[in-house]
Amino acid sequence: MELAMASAIGILTAAGVYLLLRARSFDVILGLTLLSYATNLLIFSGGRLVPGKPAVLRDGVAPTLANYTDPLPQALVLTAIVIAFAMTAVTVVLAIRSRGDNDSDHVDGPRAERDFLASELRRLEEAREAAKADDAGGNA
Repeated sequence: MELAMASAIGILTAAGVYLLLRARSFDVILGLTLLSYATNLLIFSGGRLVPGKPAVLRDGVAPTLANYTDPLPQALVLTAIVIAFAMTAVTVVLAIRSRGDNDSDHVDGPRAERDFLASELRRLEEAREAAKADDAGGNA
């Protein structure tokens, strides 16, 4: 159980960081969401992964850690889920508004996207010119 939980946390974290480094708004929002899921799993697994144990005290059962799970991580995760949902909703609204205002979903805005596309076009043209010069030099 611990290996599966650790693997899930690692995969969610890696995917979240990868998506955060992308240049599009939707990818960044999805990356933030995956990171919040990974954080929730990390907090939840910190409270001992013991199936079938209650989180509240019962009559007739000794109040030791062997008989109960820790309720604090469960409460923290429930709160974190609500906060993450609200954060995602606000971020989606801001991304939609930015897309409507700028006609671009690039994180750095339309100017950065234009500059990136222009530099890529210049690089391709320079490569094409260099290839033509090599062909002209080889034919002579």
